[in-house]
Amino acid sequence: MNVIPLIASAGITGFESPAAEYHQLPLSLDELLVEHPSATFIGRAYGRSMENVGIFDGDILIVDRHVQVQNMDVVVANLNGEFVCKLLDMKQRRLISAAPGYHPVWISSVDQFSVEGVVVRSIRCHRPSSLLMEG
Repeated sequence: MNVIPLIASAGITGFESPAAEYHQLPLSLDELLVEHPSATFIGRAYGRSMENVGIFDGDILIVDRHVQVQNMDVVVANLNGEFVCKLLDMKQRRLISAAPGYHPVWISSVDQFSVEGVVVRSIRCHRPSSLLMEG
């Protein structure tokens, strides 16, 4: 992947051309974003309940099943057949949203519950992509 470092100054003289410092990193985006390819899947966030941790409606989530789940990790879980992206409070057995106005969901012994993986990265798309269109 080629990287163009852009450093803009606040002075009135402008800033140097981004092409002046053009160089190539020894990584691909796959290598940069996915640490465990055979244990990683990609999903899409829907809704606004995770905005305070930087996950917005439509963001792409990179979810790693290999990573050990820790208390208060952002996870993708299956709760009673529905996939959710929430903070996992392991101490109190509940799923927590990261935006005001959403109540925690308590995980009881009768619930079907499994953690599918830890959200290790999220990607925001600023323009629609035909590759990501539903249909």
